[in-house]
Amino acid sequence: MYAEKFMEQVISWRRDIHSHPELSQHEERTAGLVASVLESLGLEVTRNVGGYGVVGLLRGKCEGRTVGLRADMDALPLDEATGLPYASQTPGVMHACGHDTHTAMLLGAACVLAGMREELRGNVKFIFQPAEELNPTGGAPGMIRDGVLENPRVDGLFALHVWPAYETGKIAIRSGATMAASDRIFLTVRGKTAHGSRPDQGLDAIVAASHVITGLQGIISRSVSPLDSAVLTIGTIHGGYRYNVIPDCVELEGTVRTLSPDVQERMPALISRTAQGIAEGFGATCEVKYVKGYPPLVNDAGLAGVACEAVRRRLGDEAVVLPGQPDLTAEDFAFFARERPAVMAWLGCRPEGVRVEDTAMLHNTKFCPDEGCFNFGIEYLAGCALDFLK
Repeated sequence: MYAEKFMEQVISWRRDIHSHPELSQHEERTAGLVASVLESLGLEVTRNVGGYGVVGLLRGKCEGRTVGLRADMDALPLDEATGLPYASQTPGVMHACGHDTHTAMLLGAACVLAGMREELRGNVKFIFQPAEELNPTGGAPGMIRDGVLENPRVDGLFALHVWPAYETGKIAIRSGATMAASDRIFLTVRGKTAHGSRPDQGLDAIVAASHVITGLQGIISRSVSPLDSAVLTIGTIHGGYRYNVIPDCVELEGTVRTLSPDVQERMPALISRTAQGIAEGFGATCEVKYVKGYPPLVNDAGLAGVACEAVRRRLGDEAVVLPGQPDLTAEDFAFFARERPAVMAWLGCRPEGVRVEDTAMLHNTKFCPDEGCFNFGIEYLAGCALDFLK
């Protein structure tokens, strides 16, 4: 396996990054570490791409295509509760989505491929992206605007995401729709304030808002085909001044997840019509703001085949998982996949013998991926790049 001799260093990088997490658009230290490693490998390094993004270009000995390998670098605003000796040293910030592992594994892949440059027919771009968690904007669009896919033009991209639903040693690769679009909704229900003992003198925004929340679920069950996937979740409710005062305003915020572009296009009108109609039934009003975020992530069928064969060739048939269904989580790698053929794989990171129900999932304050998965992730990234360029 290519990666074995670099594992001690990769683990060291990961633990260092994990101990010093940085939120979206603040990845200065992480970017500095990445750039210094890439420069030490003799790569052409560009800093501050789309913010704190870093790009390392490895030119092979022979002319050929260019493949992109991407990792994200930002952390989440959570207080870590893992108890690890290398836990976050920054209060309120934690690598709870595994971006520290993605960065370290891509650095490991850079080490592997830099040592094989004489064999490369073409180029490898190592893309270290900021602000993946910054929904609805994301960090990928900024890197694209700054030309990360050009000079030389990237012909295809590969990425991975640690995924505790799968055991270490498994790599799940799906062709077609793989992850959902992630949009955000903001609703403001307005009524008229009154004393709690005299509801007839006001328009209760809380009652109207509660019916709006319930009514919105009817969109999923009755206005979206049962053959299409969609989720509408209200995540926050803010309203009221005092226990005995009927409030005149309630603010709601939520997320909408869809896999079909057609369903995504229909959702703003469906939500506005439903929410406004229900509010008006109570004599209230409802303002709706719909913000499109990440598009659906669609894995290219041809590149998915390349990725599967790369894994089988290096790790065996048993390492490949072919998921039957997409997942309604979202990833801003989808912006890259709209521009070029691309594939994101799910890298198993749950220790063998540990049940899924006993495992902390992504965005959990106790999330702790198995470092044993790093070898497999590096093999995947390096192997996909080599096979693509061949």
